[in-house]
Amino acid sequence: MSRIRSRFESLKKSGRKALIPYITAGDPQPSLTVPLLHALVEAGADILELGVPFSDPMADGPVIQRSTERALANHVSLGDVLDMVHAFRQRDTQTPVVLMGYANPVEAMGTETFASRASVAGVDGVIVIDYPPEEAAQFAELAKRNGLDAIFLLAPTSTGARISEVAHVGSGYLYYVSLKGVTGAANLDLADVAARLPAIRAATTLPIGVGFGIRDPESARRVAAIADAVVIGSRIIQEIESAGPDDAVARVKELMRPIRKAMDERP
Repeated sequence: MSRIRSRFESLKKSGRKALIPYITAGDPQPSLTVPLLHALVEAGADILELGVPFSDPMADGPVIQRSTERALANHVSLGDVLDMVHAFRQRDTQTPVVLMGYANPVEAMGTETFASRASVAGVDGVIVIDYPPEEAAQFAELAKRNGLDAIFLLAPTSTGARISEVAHVGSGYLYYVSLKGVTGAANLDLADVAARLPAIRAATTLPIGVGFGIRDPESARRVAAIADAVVIGSRIIQEIESAGPDDAVARVKELMRPIRKAMDERP
């Protein structure tokens, strides 16, 4: 059983929902990525999403774009990201790690090389944002052979056919983008999310994580009431950006702890 599946099953038994934070590898500096990952786990994260820096992050808003620019200025490559996961695994062998990024770095490394190296490093899942599920069956199978979950995005505009395709090729969990826009937008419409999730649940038995627009304990609590996982990224990156390297780890912990608490106290 994969670490991701095991984690969701454990959470379900205890009546809790998954907290999935996102940070960009190499931001604010490469030496802080592994300490930040450990800090997130200590603050209550269940699964970690680690962004792979790329020069054209088309799904991301200004906050994550800036984090990517800082990481690229630090010369962080996909290979470096895999090394960071390997270093994280020296202390933590249980928390699932999902890489999130774009096709170009994966294609440049070679999909087979990437899948093999990711597996050896201790990666559990991969979100390649610009791999459409209709064209990603071969990659999903390659990931599966290497013990990786291929995770895909759904959006408010996803058709029934797209939902079925994602449910068919995806594994681990499904990532529902809660709004029409880029990361960091603040117009989260919980009523709309709640109205759309039943159609997704009817198509899959995979857990459903909801992200984009979640910024504080209250929004996290409300999403946890209707989804299996809460994904939060831009708000964490903002905290890292404002804190600077010296205070980033402590500030991220301070941010995440009340979010975890609010999710666990939901009705």
